[in-house]
Amino acid sequence: MLKRITSFALLVWILGFAWFAFLLPQPAGKQQTDAVVVLTGGANRIDHGLVILEEGQAKHMLISGVDRDVRPEELAAQYPGYSRQFKCCVELGFRAVDTRSNALETARWVSRHKIKSLRLITHDWHMRRARLELDQALPNDVRIVNDAVMTRPSLFILFKEYNKYWLRRFAALIGL
Repeated sequence: MLKRITSFALLVWILGFAWFAFLLPQPAGKQQTDAVVVLTGGANRIDHGLVILEEGQAKHMLISGVDRDVRPEELAAQYPGYSRQFKCCVELGFRAVDTRSNALETARWVSRHKIKSLRLITHDWHMRRARLELDQALPNDVRIVNDAVMTRPSLFILFKEYNKYWLRRFAALIGL
């Protein structure tokens, strides 16, 4: 009996991993939202958020999880074509250190600015866990649009992220 249960659990885990790895979230397209949140930690995320602002698909942007040693003017200097966006529309969040604290930092920012629709920008392999955390932190009346930055993740990254995702789902289920 234990052997069957273990085999069934392993089969479910393998099928889930296949779903997770082969059906990664996609870019959102040209949807309008009140704001954008970019989670730091990977290439092309901030660039994508700045393009969204430039094209008028959102009016405000939070970059969550910025290192405390980063000065706003230094970060803006890395994106010379977007100085106007940095002056008017971009806020840096320095409190987050992981995906869960990104969600909490974003929730405070959304509440402070009375935002009703939000575009979430992170890498495709990270989107599901980031969205899970954001769904738990934000009120139900805030509409979230997933906008994945496409990558070519290694099998190891997918394996690690899949397990983190299910651990966080389990933790949420038991109230942690």
